[in-house]
Amino acid sequence: MSLSFLIAKRIAFNKQKSFSRFIIRLSIAATALSVAVMIVAAAFAAGFQNTISQKIFSFWGHIRVQHFELGKSSVAEEAPIEKSDSVETILKQNKHIVHINTFATKSAVVERKKEIEGVLIKGVDNRYDSTQMKQFITQGRWLQFSDSLYSKEIILSATIAKEIKATLNDTVKVVFINSQNGSTNYRKLLVVGIYKTGMEENDKLYSIADIRLIQRINNWDSSQIGGYEVFVDDYKQMQEISNSIKLPIVWNAKSIKEVYPAIFDWLNVQDTNRNIVFVIMAIVAIINLITCLLILVLERVKMVGILKALGTNNATIQTIFLYYAGIISFAGVAIGCFAGVGLCVLQQATHVFKMNEENYYVAYAPVEIIWWHIVLTCVVTFILCFAALILPTLLIRKVEPVKAITFS
Repeated sequence: MSLSFLIAKRIAFNKQKSFSRFIIRLSIAATALSVAVMIVAAAFAAGFQNTISQKIFSFWGHIRVQHFELGKSSVAEEAPIEKSDSVETILKQNKHIVHINTFATKSAVVERKKEIEGVLIKGVDNRYDSTQMKQFITQGRWLQFSDSLYSKEIILSATIAKEIKATLNDTVKVVFINSQNGSTNYRKLLVVGIYKTGMEENDKLYSIADIRLIQRINNWDSSQIGGYEVFVDDYKQMQEISNSIKLPIVWNAKSIKEVYPAIFDWLNVQDTNRNIVFVIMAIVAIINLITCLLILVLERVKMVGILKALGTNNATIQTIFLYYAGIISFAGVAIGCFAGVGLCVLQQATHVFKMNEENYYVAYAPVEIIWWHIVLTCVVTFILCFAALILPTLLIRKVEPVKAITFS
């Protein structure tokens, strides 16, 4: 064990009361707070982005494959297109695609006891993988497709159900308007489920019913659909996977990021917010530690003078204070890491920090603990703080032994 480390340890763990001890504790606390805030910010940003993204993916998949229509709105009815074995084969042969669903949408008005609400009916079939959507059903169940003609059931969002004052097992009148001649057609459907995703774009607009109902209303045959929803094994690669899919000319593949760019742009802003927090907290930690070390150097001027008088070189004395600073930095980072992870675990277990779901799409602050993020945050913070602390130790070179020994 080196002389520098022994002296640094003796100074660091000296229990004698002094002003520097208060400054050290303050610096450790500031460093711990900075690290804890960075860990919580990173966990919140990751959790928020993942939770919102998964809500969108659960409703629409990762990639939408449908008829190519230039400038078509993402919330408009699709042009009919024939189911294609060749297209399904292309999709299934892609090793990254894990599941595909057929769907179609149709504009309608839902009516109950003179209360009406405009909706977009999303039609699905009996092969639809409802696993993702079932997590959002707060009341009732998923559709049953036992009827040979079409299922006379519908799932409403909680928002739409509230607007028309409908509850589970109520019968609602669904009115379809022909866009070409203005004629109307209606069906009476039983409300078997009520869902809530917390995504205003979905909850205010979509209801779920049998795709055969839409085919019948539109006079489509059983082979005509609106398109395919495609689920992939890694949503982070969905844009690359979408671009790699080679389809016949009348078909088009779009990632959900392209369909809902505003939402994903908003989610990407969270990365900017997180990085700003990182920079501010790192600056706070570094400034506090530099101030602390300056005070420690000034307080130990007499010790520095004695060591120089005994023949100790500047590099050795600098190393003493760097060890000292390293102990302080490590303590702050370790406490901050423990506190930050503890807060994240507490939030995961209790959801104590609530949010306005109407504004943020989630009822509580979601956190996702990514351990390599935490390790990287702690290591980089420690290295930056330690590197910044080299500057104040340069003052030691200007200390003159005679003046230092008489310094009081």
